[in-house]
Amino acid sequence: MSAGAGERIAMCFSGGKDSALALHALQQSGTWRVETLITTVTDAYERVSMHGVRRALVRDQAEAIGIPLVEVVVPPQSSNEIYERAMGEAFDRLYEDGIRRVAFGDIFLEDLREYRERQLAASGLEGLFPIWRQPTGALARTFIRDGFEAIAVCINPAVLDASFAGRSFDARFLADLPEWVDPCGENGEFHTFVWDGPILPRPIPVARGEVVERDGFVFCDLLAADADITAAQGVAVGR
Repeated sequence: MSAGAGERIAMCFSGGKDSALALHALQQSGTWRVETLITTVTDAYERVSMHGVRRALVRDQAEAIGIPLVEVVVPPQSSNEIYERAMGEAFDRLYEDGIRRVAFGDIFLEDLREYRERQLAASGLEGLFPIWRQPTGALARTFIRDGFEAIAVCINPAVLDASFAGRSFDARFLADLPEWVDPCGENGEFHTFVWDGPILPRPIPVARGEVVERDGFVFCDLLAADADITAAQGVAVGR
């Protein structure tokens, strides 16, 4: 998409597969020009909130994509009031910069969409939901078919076995999911980090680190990897 194409918009971007799918759809549409990515970071941990991915990896991801990243910083165990104030300030700055719409990778949670739209409206903004109501099984298969590569970084062990933490999000992952787990994890069953795919001109070299349980979730730590060393060892980046 050319630099001058489409209306300028921002996007809330976690670094996971749904964000990647939504961004890809926006880029392909020709209607929108994503100029800013917004992610929420927990300051004491230096990690993306909920996903637990290191801040540096999402920065590297945004740099590779070629879109500036805005980090909304919140404290650990942030209250809704603190989170909403921080996001509201970020949305206000977008409005002042001439942005009028913010995109999200949500798929079917009506209450979450309504919450986002109310929060945006307080700053004079509107929401865009480019993959809204698309069947999640088809979305997951499209993600894999189109060449995206992702790793499951956060698992809710109340609904999905902890052994899924650190696994590649691929056809085998989907086949192994219990029938009650959404293929895109839309109900919070799991979260991912995208390290390669159509939105990335280059892969993000990562290596799997320690798997830990914290605050009721299981996290697979991802470490920045040296692409040259990884290639020399004959190990596929991210696998």
